[in-house]
Amino acid sequence: MTGDDGSPVAMTSLFGTGDLSQRDLLIGADLRVAVQGEPRRYVDLDAAATTSASAGVLRAVQEFLPWYSSVHRGAGAKSQYTSARYERAREGLLRFVGADPATHVALFPKNTTEGLNLIAFRLGLTRDDVVVTTAVEHHANLLPWRRHAQLRVVDVDRSGTFDVDAVVAALDQRPTPRVLAVSGASNVTGWLPDLAAIAAAARDRGVLVVVDGAQLVPHRPVDVVALGIDVLVWSGHKMFAPFGAGGLVADRRLLADGEPFLVGGGAVKAVSDTDVVWADTPDRDDAGTPNVVGVVALAAAAEELADAGERNRLHEDLLVRALDDELATVPGLRRLGPTSGDRLPVAAFVIDGMPHREVAERLAREHGIGVRSGCFCAHPYLSRLFGLTAGEVQQFHDDARADRTDRLPGAVRVSCSAATPLADVATLGEALRALGAHSPQLTAADVGQLR
Repeated sequence: MTGDDGSPVAMTSLFGTGDLSQRDLLIGADLRVAVQGEPRRYVDLDAAATTSASAGVLRAVQEFLPWYSSVHRGAGAKSQYTSARYERAREGLLRFVGADPATHVALFPKNTTEGLNLIAFRLGLTRDDVVVTTAVEHHANLLPWRRHAQLRVVDVDRSGTFDVDAVVAALDQRPTPRVLAVSGASNVTGWLPDLAAIAAAARDRGVLVVVDGAQLVPHRPVDVVALGIDVLVWSGHKMFAPFGAGGLVADRRLLADGEPFLVGGGAVKAVSDTDVVWADTPDRDDAGTPNVVGVVALAAAAEELADAGERNRLHEDLLVRALDDELATVPGLRRLGPTSGDRLPVAAFVIDGMPHREVAERLAREHGIGVRSGCFCAHPYLSRLFGLTAGEVQQFHDDARADRTDRLPGAVRVSCSAATPLADVATLGEALRALGAHSPQLTAADVGQLR
């Protein structure tokens, strides 16, 4: 990567700090965008939504593409190679999250949302069943469960967190829940619940543990056996593999029987006009021609992250501290959620006197910085972080139905990955301070966005 004057620029590598190498590059790391008519390096602080591909992931895909074919049942060399590569990726994913190949199985939904919908369907829940979940959850870990069962929601305190005792209390209510569905890390604040203790409490009570790992898996090692997790779901596009594949690792007994979520070719052993014999797991839940390219990318990303180990953790801890330090210097900035303890390099905030959408748009337009604004697919959580009353939540919904987007509440979120240079956080701080110094007066239409 080169600077604006064409000279080489050192950057933080994908695997912690160090010299730049081909292995460490992100595709698009040297992307330039127009800022006030001049090219400037794009500062990507939206990793919680999607990360760029790593050079290693892209290389794995390029090396595989000449051999790309349909998996299974093909006698040709390309099909045989593709099938072997696909199954090898399945084995690699099990190792990546500490699963036991004898008792666990890996599937490849396109993302976390599809994976959670799949498992919610496959568990055969009824409207009499209860699923314990939390107010912190992304919609993907709320709506699939709400479709099939009753929700019992663990609420958060004023800091936007909950403790193990609150989860235990929900687990001990009657009727006894069948499932505990919990995020491993918040996509809004980066907060990490005590997953080991929560899972242990659920398993002691015979409750199935399903973890939304969309934010957790790209940042921290996960061992499903040690943690006592029955189902773990995550996305490739948040871990440097944006080719449309995610991971679902589950106790294979959960998928041994029943009708699959998607039906079609490949999911069966035999079909007649009146009968179907479903295939064994994992083929039963693998209908149609799979996204082999995405799976190859996902497996490559998993291998890279596993190799990185503690280096990524140390660098991300530095990013957390840098975010805390920079955001603390911005006049009128109010953080949402916890600002102490173990967290990912993610921060949500509002700036007094500036609508959230304006902050995000001006960061992009005036500074070439990409962040996100809104409610981050976690409306119940944001409503609690803002302290909205029941009446205000109803007004939120009424405004949404009327497409009154100017009135919807929201915040700004900045989020880093292991590939984010510390210098980018400093650039963000400078930009936010500059916005505050040159903030225009509010209009009446802006007032609804300030909560």
